[in-house]
Amino acid sequence: MSVFTRVTTTVLGLALLGAVTSPAVKADEWNKKTVITFNAPVEIPGVHQKGWGVLPAGTYVFKILDSQSDRHIVQIFDKDETQVYATILAVPNFRLQSTDKTIMTFAERPAGQPEALRAWFYPGRNWGEEFVYGKTMALELAKTTNTAVLYTPAELPVEVVEPIKTADEPVVVVMKTAPLMAVKPTGEDVVLAEVVTPPPAEVAPVQVAAAPTPAELPHTASPLGLIALLGLLALGGALSLRLLQKQIV
Repeated sequence: MSVFTRVTTTVLGLALLGAVTSPAVKADEWNKKTVITFNAPVEIPGVHQKGWGVLPAGTYVFKILDSQSDRHIVQIFDKDETQVYATILAVPNFRLQSTDKTIMTFAERPAGQPEALRAWFYPGRNWGEEFVYGKTMALELAKTTNTAVLYTPAELPVEVVEPIKTADEPVVVVMKTAPLMAVKPTGEDVVLAEVVTPPPAEVAPVQVAAAPTPAELPHTASPLGLIALLGLLALGGALSLRLLQKQIV
């Protein structure tokens, strides 16, 4: 069963925490640009700018910085896309049914604490981005939600002063190769496959072979016979005309 089906609190349409608008420009689909408005603070994983581990209520832009088969790098910007607040490691997680709206899921937290961002589904996709936390936070969320939570044991900086702008920066390179695990509420580690359902592999289109071109039949007969036949018919016609002329005279 996918993690998404077991999350304690799932906010559809962000009725409790905010509102989501679908990307306005189709040209942005390659990076899954999504504008999201939260009306309450939201805790985020990943490497964030100093002081931005919890996003205040407001409007933000989510985009994919880098995409690989088994992990993606997601970035959160301000609404004008001039400031990067966080760079987050995520894992594609499959769901059976897609929707035409963006969906964010959150892990329930104790009263008085901000909800923790769990996953992001782009409109029209039946797989989403399951966010990866550090182990300490992952264990806390696992105990709160009573479900396994993804984490990486890699030593990533929690805060950075300079914003991460490209997929070639050292922190992002580490994210791309960092080991991935999941932790249960008991503190026991489990392999990723027990928690995440990867999107099904794309089936290559069947190549239908074209019908063979009929081979040209060999020329088994000589055209000389036809020529001779035509000659005989012409000769017969000429004789008939001569006989007819004699009868008239």
